[in-house]
Amino acid sequence: MAKRAKRGRAVKRSARPHRPANPHRQEIRVPGMSEPISHFTHVVRAGNLVFVSGCVASDEHGRTVGGDDATAQARKALDNIKACLTAAGATFADVCKVTVFLKNIADREKVNVARKEYFGAHRPASTLVEISQFVRPDILVEIEATAVVAK
Repeated sequence: MAKRAKRGRAVKRSARPHRPANPHRQEIRVPGMSEPISHFTHVVRAGNLVFVSGCVASDEHGRTVGGDDATAQARKALDNIKACLTAAGATFADVCKVTVFLKNIADREKVNVARKEYFGAHRPASTLVEISQFVRPDILVEIEATAVVAK
């Protein structure tokens, strides 16, 4: 703890100031999603913005679904995104931006097959990134999303 003199007395200060909870920011737990393995939540809604953490092809027990099939993994990741959006009162039509992370950039078209099934005519802004590895070696794709919903 940091100390600072106050009128001749030492006063203890915490390293981070205490902030009251933000009434416009809501962390949402999603039924059927596995427990986060780190310090994050699957969904945050702040006003009319919905932020969905990166979703992978995991079942409710955290096991990878889809084997080495990038399309199957993308479908499960998008199922998980759908659950997150629903929990926040949003749909795929509300999604404005996605970021797709691939273990192998050659799987782009396989993932796009699933994206078209879920997004239909709606086309969000999108970024595609190839990465060297995921937190688990059997994961091929991770997708995060940002949506805007009516207030």
